[in-house]
Amino acid sequence: MEIKETAVAGTLESSDIQIMISKAATGIQIDLQSDVEKQFGDQIRNVITTTLNALDVTAAKVKAVDKGALDCVIKARTIAAVQRASQTTDQPAWEVL
Repeated sequence: MEIKETAVAGTLESSDIQIMISKAATGIQIDLQSDVEKQFGDQIRNVITTTLNALDVTAAKVKAVDKGALDCVIKARTIAAVQRASQTTDQPAWEVL
């Protein structure tokens, strides 16, 4: 799936995560800001990367601001941001869920 524009999903409220996705030349680059990065940073990056791979996103810049989100919330916000960025919100990727 190709990222066509910058898109955001999520909030900065407690127990949520804000994901911003934009175009990149190659690869997936994740910039993570989290109060619990020391304990859960690797897991947060893994959930984002796995979700992007399932959506066939091969090039993207991701900025994630975590406020204690669970894995299911991270996945949902990543899917929403990708669909907005690729302009495919009318075609949900049910198989990824």
